[in-house]
Amino acid sequence: MQLRADALDAHLSKPLAALYVIASDEHLLALEAADKIRKAARAQGFSEREVLTVDRSFKWGELLAANQSQSLFGDKKLIELRIPTGKPGKDGGQALQAYAASLSPDNLTLISLPKLDWATQKAAWVAALQQAAVYIEIPLVERAQLPGWIGARLAAQGHSADKQCVEFIAERVEGNLLAAHQEIQKLALLYPAGKLNYEQIHDAVLNVARYDVFKLNEAMLGGDAARVARMIDGLQGEGEALPLVLWAMAEEVRTLLKLKAGMAQGRQLGMLLKEYRIWGPRERLMEPALRRLRLSTLESALQQAAQIDKMIKGLRAKAYAGDAWDGLLQLGLRVARGSPV
Repeated sequence: MQLRADALDAHLSKPLAALYVIASDEHLLALEAADKIRKAARAQGFSEREVLTVDRSFKWGELLAANQSQSLFGDKKLIELRIPTGKPGKDGGQALQAYAASLSPDNLTLISLPKLDWATQKAAWVAALQQAAVYIEIPLVERAQLPGWIGARLAAQGHSADKQCVEFIAERVEGNLLAAHQEIQKLALLYPAGKLNYEQIHDAVLNVARYDVFKLNEAMLGGDAARVARMIDGLQGEGEALPLVLWAMAEEVRTLLKLKAGMAQGRQLGMLLKEYRIWGPRERLMEPALRRLRLSTLESALQQAAQIDKMIKGLRAKAYAGDAWDGLLQLGLRVARGSPV
């Protein structure tokens, strides 16, 4: 049974299932969902708890033993199985299938997984868990969704803020949802319920953003020049490897060039997106990006990327006022704005 995270509260008000699975890379939301299940389990008499973590030394017989062992006091037991890699291996996959087929009525089991890749989602053990468990897959809170998420969290603690204030918080906590949660809680400690003004939020909220190099492409495609500049500055501050950042940006430019050239030959964008295996948030951003960008701009951007590569390798004199990071900024702004900068 698949269950949305926002439907979990209503579900937990009823008798609990024997098996729950949480799959997510959004650690805060996964932790909150797991805490709700633990609280409901305690309320329904599962007073004993055993936690198992799958690592190199883990023996799958431990899971079977935990399921079969009885409490000295006859208490019902909550068994937590954590698989940090999402890769249980052949023996683990077989053990999970057998476990899902023989659940004990005296136990409640909670399995925690990261977001599973496409190939792993097709595994037999995943299918067995999805069939036997209440399966909760929690997606990442994307940048476009973050202001709405922050607004909802503020409202839950009796606060409100205008669009400018919420966007300010989003900029400061991007990529770090746990920090966002902590900053919102801090506002509750500092200020009474009601509407917060910009000065209050500016004074209280720290810059705790964490930037993902692969989200930089999203900002470029979306034409968000300010976010591109902020992310490149953040990646530099975090010590991200220059070659990795350049590779991610250059690959996006190459993809845009292929799509643009294909469209110039009269091919449909939808077919091209399928051919180059582009889906999800990138797929939605491609069409407006391609309308904004000229073929000549993309060709110039790819040439610029080649020059930055030489700069990183120390093979040529610097062509920019700054260094390779400055070159990456110029490249990102060229793509975001759709014209030379």
